[in-house]
Amino acid sequence: MKTVKITYWVSTALVALMMTYSGYSYFTEPAIAQGFRHLGFPGYFRIELAIAKLIGSAVLLLPVAARLKEWAYAGFAFTFISAFVAHTAMGDPTANQLGPVLFLVVLLLSYVTYHKWHSSAPVTSKRQSVLQQ
Repeated sequence: MKTVKITYWVSTALVALMMTYSGYSYFTEPAIAQGFRHLGFPGYFRIELAIAKLIGSAVLLLPVAARLKEWAYAGFAFTFISAFVAHTAMGDPTANQLGPVLFLVVLLLSYVTYHKWHSSAPVTSKRQSVLQQ
């Protein structure tokens, strides 16, 4: 169980740090704005995505309802898949295409270990009584 917990926190921290840095960069780096134009995205999409990445990172790290975490995982998965598709469609270098795939794998590791860790948690007495009925 300790290995699952450590793997969860390391993979989650990596995803959250990358997404936090990415969200911050979307606000501050002119090269990022140029990259969005290169991919054909409007400027406001960069701002929306930056805000979503910052919120999603917080949701993954903070003790919030599991349903919110599920939405954050789904949003990040869509983001990584979309980034891969966008960079591939534009013929960008392989590193730009493989980065999102690598982080998708780390995200999946976080997701799987999150569910392993929480499915093995002790059942509360309220849930036990419901299960016994």
